[in-house]
Amino acid sequence: MDKPDDRALRQALVDTVARLDAAGYNHGTSGNVSCRSGAGLLISPTGANAATLTADRIVRLAPDGSVVGDGVPSSEWHMHRAILNAYPAVDAVIHTHADCCVALSCLQRPLPAFHYMIAAFGGADVRCAPYATFGTAALADNAVEALRDRRACLLSNHGMIAVGASLEAALNLTIKLETLARQYLLACQAGSPVILPDAEIARVLERYSGYGRTRLSG
Repeated sequence: MDKPDDRALRQALVDTVARLDAAGYNHGTSGNVSCRSGAGLLISPTGANAATLTADRIVRLAPDGSVVGDGVPSSEWHMHRAILNAYPAVDAVIHTHADCCVALSCLQRPLPAFHYMIAAFGGADVRCAPYATFGTAALADNAVEALRDRRACLLSNHGMIAVGASLEAALNLTIKLETLARQYLLACQAGSPVILPDAEIARVLERYSGYGRTRLSG
C-alpha cells in the first residue's frame, strides 16, 4: 500500500528514467532505477520505456522481493534489492548501459585514479564487478561487493551502477561516471594515463569531505 509521499517518489523515478534516456545513457528498455520506500522499494517495471512510463506503472516490492499490487519489476530487481539491503545509507540505485561505461566494463577492469574526481566515488578507483548473467542473484552479490566503500561500480560486459542518498545524487554520480569513463578512454587512445598515487586521492577525499559546506583552504 502506497504512503502519501510515494506518489512523488513514483514520479521522481519516471522523471529519472526520462532524463537518462534524454542523455543517451539508456536506449529503448535498457537500464533501471529504484528508490527505498519504507521497508521495501519502488522500481521501474520490466520493459520500461521513457516514452510510455507512468507513475502508476512503477512497481512496489516488499522487503522479501514480492510484488505489492500490480506490475512486473525490472529483471534486475535482485540487484537493486540487494544493494538497498546491504547499504542502509543508500536510498536510490541507478543502473545504465551508458556507452563509455559499457566499453570500459567490457575490458573487465576498474576505472583508476587518472583524474582526482575519481575520489568522488569513495576511493582510489571505481571497481568492475565480475561478470554474471543479468537478472541473477549472482550479479546482485557481485554488485554489492564492488560497491563496498564506493558510490558506483562497473558491471563486467554489462554497464554501470551509481547509488546515492537520493535519486538526484545517484543521477549526478551517473553523469560524472560516464564523463570520466569517456575521458579515460580518450586518454588511453593518446597514451598511458598517469595514475594519481593513493596519498593524493586521500588528500582529495579529505577536501571533498567539506566540499560545498566549508571554504577550501590553500
